[in-house]
This record gives sequence, structure tokens and C-alpha cells, in this order.
Amino acid sequence: MTERADQDRATQPPIARKMFDPDIAGPLHGVRVLDLSRLVAGNLLTKMLADHGAEVVKVEPPAGDTLRAWKVEGVSTAWKTWGRNKKSVAINLRDPEAVDLILSLAATSAIFVESFKPGTLEKMGLAPERLLAVNPRLVIVRISGWGQDGAYRHKPGFGTLVEGYSGFADVNGYADRPPVLPPMFMADAYAGLYGATAAMIALRVVEESGGLGQVIDLSLLDPLFSIMEPQIANYRLTRSLKPRTGSRSGNTAPRNAYRTKDGHWVALSASTSGMTEKLFRSMGREDLIGDPRFADNAARLCHVEELDAIISDFIGQRDREVVLSMFDRAGVTIGPIMNAEDLERDSYIIERESLIEVPDEEMGWLPMHGQVARLSRTPAVLARPAPRKGEHNQEILRPLVGDRYTDLVRQNVIVEGDG
Repeated sequence: MTERADQDRATQPPIARKMFDPDIAGPLHGVRVLDLSRLVAGNLLTKMLADHGAEVVKVEPPAGDTLRAWKVEGVSTAWKTWGRNKKSVAINLRDPEAVDLILSLAATSAIFVESFKPGTLEKMGLAPERLLAVNPRLVIVRISGWGQDGAYRHKPGFGTLVEGYSGFADVNGYADRPPVLPPMFMADAYAGLYGATAAMIALRVVEESGGLGQVIDLSLLDPLFSIMEPQIANYRLTRSLKPRTGSRSGNTAPRNAYRTKDGHWVALSASTSGMTEKLFRSMGREDLIGDPRFADNAARLCHVEELDAIISDFIGQRDREVVLSMFDRAGVTIGPIMNAEDLERDSYIIERESLIEVPDEEMGWLPMHGQVARLSRTPAVLARPAPRKGEHNQEILRPLVGDRYTDLVRQNVIVEGDG
């Protein structure tokens, strides 16, 4: 445990424990979302809507959503995190009779989300045209790796491929080492965020102007490619590719991760001349303020190796808490590089309720993120934990099929799960 974590644990308030309340209504109360997606992008998209009160009906295959299989020490923390606030029904989509069930659910839904390989929905008998025929106001979000059209539409759609293709991996890492793929679900996360925004835009068209529903073609590639701007514009101007710069910025200096004497790391960005002057003064190096090598940002970029060496030497001779305290007092933009152990005990994360705990059958109390976008009048809600597979079959499917429910279970169209 780090020194800062030790200090925080001694003085921190307890992590806020939040209870689920199925009767609480968020601003999207009454909006039903039919979620046929798998993995991260679709689940993140629908979790965002569920956190604000939408009724997300998660349609799972007999084996359950793929996230359920991602386990740590036997616990599916991924599903528990991205499945919160949702309801689950388990349906064998390979059975032709399942099509009628999905159409019936779509008829009462506002948003439909899927992440099959392009063409799969059509083969199942659930083409957008058929969905819109039963519900002309339906917003249909189609998530795929490469989009619904184009030469690559049938290529495998994993985020790893997109993280390479988008240009991200090429600029991530160090010049003398291979490109670095992100260690988390970056492409999926950006697609989920873009998708939730697009769904809300399309829903506003329906609700505010009485308009018709529409189809949203959301690839994993386009959101990640968009945040790489203006790399192509820069290349067109210079006709040169910038080398990978590690934790440095290609636009401003100094900006890097620096190791402290006690083996920790800090992130520092002093990229304006005023901030750099504060940095030099706090280091007792006023002589550097008039140094022409560091006079402005362009000069600092040209001499970034020398600048980083000076800063690294200074920080490397001091423990992290000394460095942070010294630079904080001087108003220098610096902060610790945190790990999961630090974050679990960090007083600021706890104070803001960025980290909360919720009741959990396996862990007792499950830590997870709290609100992200904090709406002042209509905050996010915690209605229910991530559901067991098929937990809401009776609630949602029985009213649709009536006396046929038992037969459909016997035929394995409706799959009795863990609920």
C-alpha cells in the first residue's frame, strides 16, 4: 500500500453504501430499451440509459450474456458492473418462434440495440424494416466492428482490430518500441458513449416532433477514429508521421510521467509558459526561466529531452508526497498516478462518491462506480443489481404469450434461467 493510501485510509470516510430501490424513477422512466447486444459496447450503452431510469430488457441467449463468463476469482464483476439496473429474459433466438417474441417486445419498446455481425438480424427475420413495421417510432441501434456497409462489414468486429486500424495504437507507446494496444475496452467504450448520445438524439426526434424512428449505424471504428483528429490534417500539412512519444505530448512540454525516489509515479503537465515558470521557481531553478531553450512552448518541444532530464532528476531525488506537496503549494499542475489499491482508499474518490458499494450476494458489498454525469435535478438511479439470467422471464414474457408460456419453456424457446 502506498503512503498516500495509508494516510487516506486513516482519515477517510467509509465508502458510501447504496441500496437498490426498484421503485425509484429516473428521467427516462417509461422508456423501454430492448437490448440484444453482447459484450461491452452495447452493454455500456444500455447501462447508461438504465442508470437514468430506462427499463432495459436484456435478451440473453441460453448460455447468458458473454460478460457473465468474464470472471475474477469466480465472480463475474464485469456483468455485475455493466448489467446493473437491467432486467433479463432468456430466449433461444435460434428458434423461429423466438422471432414473434422479439417482435412483440419491439412493439412496446422505444429503443432496440443489437451488436450482431451485419446481416445476422436479417437472417433471423428481424430486419429493421420488419421491426419498424410493428413499431414505426422505434429507434434501432446497430453496433458492429466496421459498420453495416462497406467492404469490411463482414470482418470480425473485435475492438482490438479497431484500436489498431483507427490509428490509436500507432501513436501509443514509445518510438523505439512496438505500438501499444490499450489494456481496456477503449473502442467499445467510445462506441457505447456515442451510441447512447445518438439514441437520445433519435428519441428526441420521435418524442418532440412526432417523427418516425430510424436506424443508427454505429461501428466501433468511427468513434475511436474521430477522437484521433486532427492527425490526418496534421499529416497533410507536414507530410510526416510523428513518432510515438510515450507519456509526452507532441504539442506541449513539459508533460510526462516521472518516477519519485520511493518508486511511485506522478503525472505533470506544465505546458504553458506561466506554469513552466511556476515549476522552475518551485524547483529552485529560477535560472531556467531565462534559458532560451525553454523560453516558449516551441523551444521546450525542441529541447524536451534536456527539460525532462532536469525534471526527472529533481523528482527522482524526492519521495512522492514531498513532490506533490511542494508542487501543489506552488500551483503546479501535478498529480499522483493511481492504481486500484490507491483508488479504493482515496478520500477524494470516496468523498465524491465516484466509488460506491452496493449489496451483492457473492461479495457482500460490491464496489463499483457511482454517477458519471451528475444531473442536478434528475441524478442517476440505482434501481436493481445486475439480474440473474432469465430473472424477469415471468414478469416480461408471460404477459406476451399468456397460456403458451409453459409450452414455450418446454420447447426451449423461453429458457428458464437462474431467476
